[in-house]
Amino acid sequence: MTKIVIFGNSGAGKSTLANRLSEQQSLAHLDLDTLAWQPVSPPVGRSVEDSKQAMDEFIGSHTDWVIEGCYSDLLEYACGYASSVIYLCLPVQACIANAKARPWEPHKYPSKQAQDANLAMLIDWISQYECRTDTFSKAAHEALFDKFAGEKLRLTSNTPSL
Repeated sequence: MTKIVIFGNSGAGKSTLANRLSEQQSLAHLDLDTLAWQPVSPPVGRSVEDSKQAMDEFIGSHTDWVIEGCYSDLLEYACGYASSVIYLCLPVQACIANAKARPWEPHKYPSKQAQDANLAMLIDWISQYECRTDTFSKAAHEALFDKFAGEKLRLTSNTPSL
């Protein structure tokens, strides 16, 4: 059974890698953004417990999967079921460049224009990765990676092929 958790900063390439692995290995794919937020505008976060319940439904419905996101509290829960983790630890400037080149994400935004209107805020968010101390921070991701006892891979570039 293949159960992969992918994490890292916004713009690191988590969704791109998860989509590629999902297609190559016929894995069910879960983007934690779809669980962490209520489908309302402006966005409102869901409780961690509600998100974990939805994750349980996903995990219980699929034998082979890839889960990706930046929420260490949810990722830690997913890691309890994972066979491997991939930490995309790219330089902040690479994440910013990826964010600027990001294709439209229809599961997050009603239009490409709406997504682009959020770009300045996203770049600011990405820039704070190394100094934040929250569940989305580099420190939280490093701790999650260090704690995981199974197979793990840290990538500092998203150009290598898996």
